[in-house]
Amino acid sequence: MQVAIAARAIEMYKSYGEGDAVVHALRNVSVDVPSGRFTAIMGPSGSGKSTLMHCLAGLDTPTAGTVMVGDTDLGRCNDSARTRLRRRELGFVFQSFNLLPALTARANIVLPLTLDRRRPDPAWFDELVDVLGLSGRLDHMPGELSGGQQQRVAIARAMLGRPRLILADEPTGNLDSTSGAQVLSLLRDSSRRDGQTIVMVTHDPVAAAYCDQVLVMADGQLVDRIVSPTAESVLASMVRLGPAAAPVTGGLR
Repeated sequence: MQVAIAARAIEMYKSYGEGDAVVHALRNVSVDVPSGRFTAIMGPSGSGKSTLMHCLAGLDTPTAGTVMVGDTDLGRCNDSARTRLRRRELGFVFQSFNLLPALTARANIVLPLTLDRRRPDPAWFDELVDVLGLSGRLDHMPGELSGGQQQRVAIARAMLGRPRLILADEPTGNLDSTSGAQVLSLLRDSSRRDGQTIVMVTHDPVAAAYCDQVLVMADGQLVDRIVSPTAESVLASMVRLGPAAAPVTGGLR
């Protein structure tokens, strides 16, 4: 049975700067993100993994190539259409949290739905708050929360509207091992139970082992794909990366 595609990059390039200062963050990247699956993107610092995720999310624009979210070509969308798509179809977890300091944790969690004039599902809200350990912090301002608590608020905000695609940049980076495992289990269960598509950038092989597949990047190119990963198989792939690492011909699908 053919798996539906939630997002797709086709022969995508992304460069920054000009002349001798140009940096090629992505070079001829083609990849399909299957619907209802949990995908990790890994690679050394500067390999292009966050740039790839930001382009898939419409937060950055490729220099060349095509990005599709569902049937929508982001390159053909104006700013208003992109904003609508991000608000209704996408959820984001940023490394810097991006919480509004003047709003309580509760208000930050429901903010995307409020902006889209939708009401949250109370049962799903309560489940997220309970699993993420935020029940006693909902009326606190972000400045009154620890980094880990702010991260959990950001995760709840991304998941509350049950978006088609959730993109998370190091979602467990500010959490202890127990809280991180709870978050990863929540993301995995949401994918398997509710059919949400989740793409996660991570440096952690243990976190990647929660996923259905891992895409490995080096020097702006996709060089490996690991299906049904384990921490050991991910670590072995990362160890193999080096000057001789060669991209997979034709991209990863």
